[in-house]
Amino acid sequence: MAKEKILVTSALPYVNGPIHLGHLSGAYLPADIYVRYKRLKGDDIIYISGSDEHGVPITISADKENVSPQVIIDRYHKLNYDAFEKFGMSFDNYSRTSLPIHHNTAKEFFLEFYKQGILKEKKTLQFYDEKNKMFLPDRYVEGTCPNCGFEEARSDECENCGALYEPKELKNPKSKISGESPILKETAHWFFPLGKFQQRLENYINEMNEKYGWKENVLQYCRGWFKDGLKDRAVTRDLDWGVKVPLDDAEGKVLYVWFEAVLGYISSTKEYSEKISKPNFWKKYWLDQNTKYIAFIGKDNVVFHCIVFPAMLMAWNDGEKEKYCLPQNVPANEFLNFEGRKFSKSRNWGVDAIDFLKIFPADPLRYTLAANLPENRDTDFQWKEFQAKNNSELAAIFGNFINRTFTFAHKQFKGKVPPKGVLNEMDKEMIKTISEYPQKISGYFERYKIKKGTNEIMNLARAGNKYFNDSEPWITVKTDKEKCSTTINICLQTIYTLAELFEPVLPFSSKKIFGMLNTELTTWEKCGDENLPTGHKLNKAEILFPQIEDKMIQEQIDKLGGGESKTDKNNLISYDDFMKTELKVAEVIEAEKIKKSKKLLKLKVKLGDEVRQVIAGIALSYKPEEMIGKKVVIVANLQPVKIMGEESKGMILAVENEGGNLEVLTASNSVKNGIRVS
Repeated sequence: MAKEKILVTSALPYVNGPIHLGHLSGAYLPADIYVRYKRLKGDDIIYISGSDEHGVPITISADKENVSPQVIIDRYHKLNYDAFEKFGMSFDNYSRTSLPIHHNTAKEFFLEFYKQGILKEKKTLQFYDEKNKMFLPDRYVEGTCPNCGFEEARSDECENCGALYEPKELKNPKSKISGESPILKETAHWFFPLGKFQQRLENYINEMNEKYGWKENVLQYCRGWFKDGLKDRAVTRDLDWGVKVPLDDAEGKVLYVWFEAVLGYISSTKEYSEKISKPNFWKKYWLDQNTKYIAFIGKDNVVFHCIVFPAMLMAWNDGEKEKYCLPQNVPANEFLNFEGRKFSKSRNWGVDAIDFLKIFPADPLRYTLAANLPENRDTDFQWKEFQAKNNSELAAIFGNFINRTFTFAHKQFKGKVPPKGVLNEMDKEMIKTISEYPQKISGYFERYKIKKGTNEIMNLARAGNKYFNDSEPWITVKTDKEKCSTTINICLQTIYTLAELFEPVLPFSSKKIFGMLNTELTTWEKCGDENLPTGHKLNKAEILFPQIEDKMIQEQIDKLGGGESKTDKNNLISYDDFMKTELKVAEVIEAEKIKKSKKLLKLKVKLGDEVRQVIAGIALSYKPEEMIGKKVVIVANLQPVKIMGEESKGMILAVENEGGNLEVLTASNSVKNGIRVS
């Protein structure tokens, strides 16, 4: 099979704080597992990332501490780099966007677009904080949404109702930096015409999806942007900290971080080329259209990696210079929550990666996250589940299988691999299972189904344990030594296969297992073969996964914001409280999209003899015409609310499926309108 040339990137983490477990499960662990697997396959692969070190949040953090931005980025770059190293991340290069090589790369892209006439200078009104003498980015202005009245809306978009509007439409704006009311002040910026590339982007994503199968949640997110229509985006901003705009008349302006940060993948690869004294090495990957470029990110970065960055590369490729490759796939993950809630530094809810790794080893965390990755929907990290994964799976299944096999090998066969004798059907079935597993796991990892692959590897450990138990070597050692020898041989071959299959997930433990086996990792193609010859000398076994005691877990739970996990009480409510909720069946008789919203549908539903209006956030999953005639379940006794200026009298019940789409709960046509659900 031909070897692939692969470029893998993980989203550049922003360095105004430490990375937490949610970050690890989003863009980093799945990428690392994929890269390690591909290296075992013998593919030509390079893995790139680095710190995103520009932007307003860093300047604000610096101002609060009365230090320079450089102090902030140096602190968190080192902290996050150390966390990644202890976690076992296998980057070929981990760079920084504050380095000159990145500044020069970003300026080169800007100037190329400027010379091509792609960028347009426009004057705009932007919120300005007079007290702090600075223009404010969207996230640092908060006010009342002009559509739904939500009081924590941003200057250009409401997270509550999804409305988009001009900054001047925001009511009661306040600067989140000074608390004062900002003014609207004119400023000039250069804009990238994203809308000009919409059709090409749609064609590109459709083609990549047809060839390589993009995740449905990523496609839905992109389609939402396309439905609203792509618009010009400013590529500069008024700020001191960042990549200076390389024009004479651009004093006090830097490149917008959304524009320059994604170019950090290119500059990081250039830096790696310099480190290995091969200045043009980076071109081997970036400037070859045969490169398989995979970008691992969290869902909050989909627009930048599926729309913005590809558009920038398209714009560059329209020029006279060498052409960049575009991402072949962007397997974005959803979010990992923590004990039933979102990670929150201010509420002391969550745990930073570096703090976690000071207490527990990396591999149990890698396994727990990998077995529960938020690939198609948000998932949850729980301390007690982490304990169970370590104790009940890694220790009791995988570790126990290794320990009992090695115990027999040392005690009964002088610490050597015993020979196989005549095989019975159970032996043959186990050998067949071992030989088939590498291809099975490849099938999952190649399609970025890391979660399924990880759980399947543990199933092989389960199969090994079952084979050991069913073979009863503690009996055959006395009654049929040849049969016992065969059992232990096959179990040792299974351990070798498990060590290699698990290497991408459990690199530290696999290294120890190969040390115990007194051998080294082979290629993936030989995984599942008989890799341990008869008579091969084994080393002593060691405990790979010590039990995690209840006390250690409780200590971590006690550190949380309220002293208890939200999942400990499971949000229990009384029976009487629940009975106050009226769930009723209603038939949708009219449906239409709400203007200026990509999420909302306006529905007219028939509830018995009553017709009422309900606003539902299902527009990304259902077209209006698809809802007509459906018998849906609604919460019928909610107080009416205004959403996007429209009254909503009820809430439609829906669930999120494995593909990340919403599915409304429906009743059969035989159920009458208005009947109560019980």
